[in-house]
Amino acid sequence: MADRSRIGAKKKEKSDEKALDKEKTKEKNAKKPDKVVKKSEKLPEKTPEQSKAGEESRTTETEGATGITNEENGEFQPIELPPFEIVKGEQMSPFYFKFQFRNVEYSSGRNKTLLCYRVDTAGGSTEPLKGYMEDEHTTAHAEEAFFQQVLPDSSQEYDVTWYVSCSPCADCAAKLTAILRQRKKLKLCVFCSRLFEWEQPEIVEGLKALASAGCKLRMMKPSDFVHVWETYVEKEEQSFSPWEDCQDNYNYYVEKLADILK
Repeated sequence: MADRSRIGAKKKEKSDEKALDKEKTKEKNAKKPDKVVKKSEKLPEKTPEQSKAGEESRTTETEGATGITNEENGEFQPIELPPFEIVKGEQMSPFYFKFQFRNVEYSSGRNKTLLCYRVDTAGGSTEPLKGYMEDEHTTAHAEEAFFQQVLPDSSQEYDVTWYVSCSPCADCAAKLTAILRQRKKLKLCVFCSRLFEWEQPEIVEGLKALASAGCKLRMMKPSDFVHVWETYVEKEEQSFSPWEDCQDNYNYYVEKLADILK
């Protein structure tokens, strides 16, 4: 009888242990719930236009005035700006004329060439062709671009008159010299507001060669500035009087040009 009691007690202990283990398992599962694996939602694919727009937006955010900041390493990378195009028209703005054409000795900030032209055909059979061009030192300066865009035809006889904000650079002088030697029917007279880097040996040689090829080089006197204002400036109701030092600067440049061409 005693043995049966002990066996019954052992069975009860094992049953209690199983129940206890079962309760512990429940508590454990309650404290640490199963992780729910959420399936990632598939986003709609972007169109090529949307992808391009996003790239441009990111570029704009990191792009500065003259460069782009690399997002990975933070380095500043300069960007190459496109060259300025040649501008051509009939009349220029009053501001451009008053600033770019002023015949000062030191032309600080005047980084472009303005060229006003008049083209007459032999015998005056047609109306003169008038207009102006400007550049910002592009691959083709205004002097060269004139013969590419305005007067590409070399078969006729032309009398060409220019009023330029400064005399040609060495490269332009060489190209104009070659053009005059090729086009025997072409006559060119250039009135300059200022002399460009006239102390440089290559400039001196270039202007000498240009004059020897038949080009008439002149400095603009006060009445020439008035003529350009009246003919090539979109002045509306504004008036213009030559600057106070215009005559003195003209005399100064006339002397320098004479020294170059002697």
